[in-house]
Parts: sequence; structure tokens; C-alpha cells
Amino acid sequence: MANINKVKVIICGKDFVLQTAESSNYVFSLARTMETRITEITDASSSASPFTAAIMVGMNALDDLNKSKAKLDALREQAKEYVDEAGKARLERDAALQEVNALRTKVAHLEQTLHEKNNK
Repeated sequence: MANINKVKVIICGKDFVLQTAESSNYVFSLARTMETRITEITDASSSASPFTAAIMVGMNALDDLNKSKAKLDALREQAKEYVDEAGKARLERDAALQEVNALRTKVAHLEQTLHEKNNK
């Protein structure tokens, strides 16, 4: 079971105490990024409150998350197709090796038969 840490961060002048299994440095980094993004939005639009900016940051983060999930799902599907293709290729290789072995056996038998006929 992961240790739960209480981490205090300040975002836009407000204190937040978070309970998390993540390291405090990681949580501080997230808080800095959040505040930076909120500040960028409020600086760009004087009518945007920190609350509105936080909603916009959250929406952008969810959009990024959804797009990342879709890309991950596509990569998983592509990897599955590659694995399936590799499995088919392995089966084809195994069948070809069996055929090669059967042909080698047949050639050896024919060479033996030819040798016996030449020695008569």
C-alpha cells in the first residue's frame, strides 16, 4: 500500500492541502504548472478571473488527456495488429520449414535410390 502524503501547495494565493501518494516535489511541480497556466490566461484576458482560468486549464487538461488516451488506444491496436501479423508469419515460417524438411527427406531418399541404381 502506498504512503499517503499531505502536501500543501499555494495556487493563485490560496492554500490547498492535498493528500496524495505522489512525491511532494511532483505535486509542487503540478501546482507551479497550474499557476503558470492560470496566470497566462488571466494576463491574456483581463476579464478572466482565476476561477474562470482554472476551469479553462482543467478543460484543456481533460482535452489533452482524452486525446492522449485515443492515441494510446490507437497504438495498442496497432501493436496488437503487429503481434497478430508476427504470429501469422511465424506459423507460415514453421510450415515452410516443415516443407523444406520434407523435401530434404525426399531428396535424400531419391539420391539414395539413384545411388543404388547406379551401383547395380
